[in-house]
Amino acid sequence: MKKKLSFKLNLEVFLLILFLLMSSVFMAFSGGSFILDFKSLAFSVSAGTEKAVYNVSSFVGESVASVRELWDLKAKYNELTKQLEKYELLERSNADIKRENNELRTLLKFTDTIQIANIPAEIIGYDPNALYSGMIINRGVKHGVRKDMPVIAFQNGNMALVGKILQVGRGSSMIIPIYDYQCHVAAKVDLVNHRGVVSGQGSEDSPLVMKYIKKRAGDDIKIGDKIITSGFDDSSIFPKNIPIGFVSNIKTHDYETSLELYVKPIIDFSCLEYVFVLDTSKIEKEF
Repeated sequence: MKKKLSFKLNLEVFLLILFLLMSSVFMAFSGGSFILDFKSLAFSVSAGTEKAVYNVSSFVGESVASVRELWDLKAKYNELTKQLEKYELLERSNADIKRENNELRTLLKFTDTIQIANIPAEIIGYDPNALYSGMIINRGVKHGVRKDMPVIAFQNGNMALVGKILQVGRGSSMIIPIYDYQCHVAAKVDLVNHRGVVSGQGSEDSPLVMKYIKKRAGDDIKIGDKIITSGFDDSSIFPKNIPIGFVSNIKTHDYETSLELYVKPIIDFSCLEYVFVLDTSKIEKEF
């Protein structure tokens, strides 16, 4: 009986102490120093989530904007590159036009020095059949060009023979140049007047060859002498005194009575653009 009473008292004391502790804790939480508010906790959690979502959204948005800016920059770069290419092309075109104008101005100045009626022409191509070393010009019958008319050009301030007209069309013609092996020009050594015939070897890179010069003339001829047309060809195609080139070598053979002269043409055919076709039917005076 005593034990039951003692246990009952102990339980009541324990419950009292527990009640007092819980009351103290409740009063402490509700006293203003700390308030446990589940709504505030829920709001805080919600706000944190929204902030995280906002940050992620902002990052994605900024990334998309950056990619869009990169694409825009690339498009602008490509456009500027195209414009730059156009400007460079225009600059080159202007440079080409200036160069052509200067060349034409120079040619016009030299035209006044030609004492034979002439037809200016531009080289626009080469013999498509490769039968000759032919050069095609943009002048033909309708411009007054006829077969066998001689052709000259100006280069570096010098006038010289190019060849003659071989074929004529309505609006274009073909020149057979002096370096073609089928082209033969009556010529002479300037000043000493030893005569012969100049022909080509089929290539613009090879020297011309002047044949049929008497061997005894060798003492009068030296390297560097000028070779000019003599005007003594059978058909009188080439007027006299048109420069052809300069002697680059002298060749003799013991078993022959004549010697050969190798002649470097005055005209550089690799960069020839403009020529003059001479109308010898209207010759007024010599060169």
